Amino acid sequence: MKSTQYRNALVTGASSGIGRAIAKRLVEDGLHVYAVGRDAAALDELAAGGGVTPITLDLRDPTPLNGVFAGTEVDVVVNNAGLLPALKKFDACSTADIDSMIDINLGAPLRLAHMALEGMMQRKRGHLFFVGSSAGRFPHPNTAVYGATKAAVSMFCDSLRCDLLGSRVRVTEIAPGRVQTNLYRTALGEQLANEKLYAGYRSIQPEDIAELISTALRLPDSVDVSRLEVFPTDQAPGGSQIVSTEA
Repeated sequence: MKSTQYRNALVTGASSGIGRAIAKRLVEDGLHVYAVGRDAAALDELAAGGGVTPITLDLRDPTPLNGVFAGTEVDVVVNNAGLLPALKKFDACSTADIDSMIDINLGAPLRLAHMALEGMMQRKRGHLFFVGSSAGRFPHPNTAVYGATKAAVSMFCDSLRCDLLGSRVRVTEIAPGRVQTNLYRTALGEQLANEKLYAGYRSIQPEDIAELISTALRLPDSVDVSRLEVFPTDQAPGGSQIVSTEA
């Protein structure tokens, strides 16, 4: 089904995984996609299929994207890019890794939303998506900073909806559980990530997240899907750990 309500979208983290799947799906739905990522070759390959403008960019400094928003009516922004450098207890994390996660997972989405909203508010149409994580809704070990950034994004979405009442601009957070992407491969290495997280498990696929975004976009603009928590059928959040007082 083609989406006719919107014309242009910007997707971050489009070089691979969830972002790439979203970009491809939005093109299928009839939108032109500005695909933002750090892997120029991967973005060029994506653009070869048509309907995509590749933008090679490190989101630690998203200011070059001001030109896109100034020159194009960007109706949809998908803040998907995320960073998890390593799985470590907080005290073992480097300050560089802490700063990087705050910049990419939290700072960049807020800055991009700020850039996009001026035009969206004037046109009285638009949809902001934020790909969060179950780590922002439930505690997970060795991901304290990552979880904190995703929890902050979740609260930002709730508060932003209050600010945007009457503007017809929609805000949707998607908080998935385990998705088979490169995120954990970066933290664990490909072989260990496959062994610990994916081999023998039925994970969510990037195309599943893209389908959710496509569905939310096709709903009338009087309907805002505020939050979608989505887990593999074989995963349940929650639980606790108990340690001995002698530990």
